[in-house]
Amino acid sequence: MYRRMRQGPKPEGARETTCFPLVGSCAVLAAVLFLSCATVDPYTAVDQLVETEDFSRGAEVLETNSKKIYRDKDRVLYCLDRGMLAHYAGDWELSSSLLEEGERAIEENFAVSISQEIGAYLVNDQSREYDGEDYEDLYLNVFNAFNYYHRNREGKVSLDEAMVEVRRLNNKLKNLSVKYGAAVSGLQRAALENKTEVPGNPETPREFSNSALARYLGMLLHRGEGGMDDARIDRDGLKLAFADYPSIYDHPLPSSLDGELEIPAGMARLNVMAFTGRLPVKAEETLRIPLGKSWIKLALPFLRYIPSSVVSIEVILDEGERFDLELLEDIGKVAEASFSLKRNIIYLRTVIRASIKGVSAGVLGAMAESDSENSGLFSLLSIGAQIFAEVSEKADLRSSRYFPGKAYVGAVNLKPGLYSFSVRYYSAGKKLLTERRFENVEIKPNKLNLTEAVCLK
Repeated sequence: MYRRMRQGPKPEGARETTCFPLVGSCAVLAAVLFLSCATVDPYTAVDQLVETEDFSRGAEVLETNSKKIYRDKDRVLYCLDRGMLAHYAGDWELSSSLLEEGERAIEENFAVSISQEIGAYLVNDQSREYDGEDYEDLYLNVFNAFNYYHRNREGKVSLDEAMVEVRRLNNKLKNLSVKYGAAVSGLQRAALENKTEVPGNPETPREFSNSALARYLGMLLHRGEGGMDDARIDRDGLKLAFADYPSIYDHPLPSSLDGELEIPAGMARLNVMAFTGRLPVKAEETLRIPLGKSWIKLALPFLRYIPSSVVSIEVILDEGERFDLELLEDIGKVAEASFSLKRNIIYLRTVIRASIKGVSAGVLGAMAESDSENSGLFSLLSIGAQIFAEVSEKADLRSSRYFPGKAYVGAVNLKPGLYSFSVRYYSAGKKLLTERRFENVEIKPNKLNLTEAVCLK
């Protein structure tokens, strides 16, 4: 039987802290080494600027304080956070460079993590190089595709560079279900070598291999290049995503989808994609499982949603035409589905590590009972080992902070020309939260005319 405790709500980004009544000098030493009952969120200044949509200044503050915010083991996090802020600030080239560096580091760190022995993470998973979450690895390609699209509009790169990012994303999706096979085998071997029993994971991972957002981008990019057959394939793939994953896509298909491949002669199509909210954050839950006459503690991460204030989005052209944007993908639900696959590995690794700690404490306790001459020493060491096992076992709550939580889309056919328009984000009661203005946007025939807007509130 498992005893499960999920930590109560905490401010976003808050770190887990635990305080125990300690007895004796060994306990005091453990407290000094492993505990901190007061932590300060280093992201506060950056988050305040992001909340007011001052992304350029937010990026500057993050860069200035990067050595305080990120450890050497957090290079992936730095690249993702800094890369996304650069994207929102319109620095497409820098954003691409950072996101691609982060992508390479994710791949390298994951390869290292599955090749190392469990002893390499004997304290907790925070001692590892951060290898990213699958949803971070997926959505960095989405926004890098946008980076290349914007650079293409500036005449700097070909549109095929954006298509490369979509293809990479789709390949990652196909490989999700088999990605962790080697890791599982390695952990099973570690369990046998350490003579620990690994109980089954109480949560069964869900397979996810088709993103409507990836398909939508692929459809638009193929259409922009004149590849209508490939565009139809992606449109049909988008519809299949809705059909195959109803728990993720539990909303209607966007009504604008029907007109994407049938633009009237002499007309051009304006596509608008808007992002809202924030990705879920990690929080900690505690499980306790029996080990001999005692229990061992497991600290596991789970995803907790951050509600968005945005309930509707409207595009208003200066000429008077307007249309609503509709939900295409709940990125948070995709994150949860992909995270469930990795969480299985986290669970197995945590059980093995906690078992090793628990066995060590038990061995020292048994030695205290059998060796009367050194009983006091072994008892003290056993208590210290138990305190270490309890206090050091913490979930790895690291994750990137600036990916959005939902993607909305909409479109309208227009005569070619220059247009100015607003993207308005509303909260409940049709209260205006924020407005993004786009001035003199050239809408070209037989081209992809895609506008991107974001509100992380």
